[in-house]
Amino acid sequence: MAGKKKSESGEPRQILNRRARYDYEISDSYEAGIALVGSEVKSIFLGHAHLNDSYCRISNGEMFLINMDVEPYANASTDAHGRRRDRKLLLHRKELNLIDRRSMEKGLALIPLRVYFNHGKVKVEIGLGKGKSKYDKRDKIAADETRREADRVRKGDRS
Repeated sequence: MAGKKKSESGEPRQILNRRARYDYEISDSYEAGIALVGSEVKSIFLGHAHLNDSYCRISNGEMFLINMDVEPYANASTDAHGRRRDRKLLLHRKELNLIDRRSMEKGLALIPLRVYFNHGKVKVEIGLGKGKSKYDKRDKIAADETRREADRVRKGDRS
């Protein structure tokens, strides 16, 4: 087992939207199911999906994940799915109404944060977030750099 690569380990991969927490101030997050075809599930299991530039939209009382890139599964039949098709998210009506109301009231964006497996089902973590301005990003970068520098100095003192 020790000689196996991570892709061969049989564990599902978690797909992260790393840019989301940098570009947005996330206030709340929700878990939603996602309607997929079989080859998409296998491709996501292997980690062949990307959340870059993806977002969620509510229309006609349903939520959709827009612009998520799922690469075609290599061993699938000729019925290939659309790579960037709109995928329906599965939420309870009450939860959907709450998310819709909060996003409209405060002007928040619906951003997918990660895609993962929970008890054999593909789930999407959706965040309600407000876009950060440039100076907020600069402040965070400066704070991170000072924290790293302090950690380096602290580690150097112990040695």
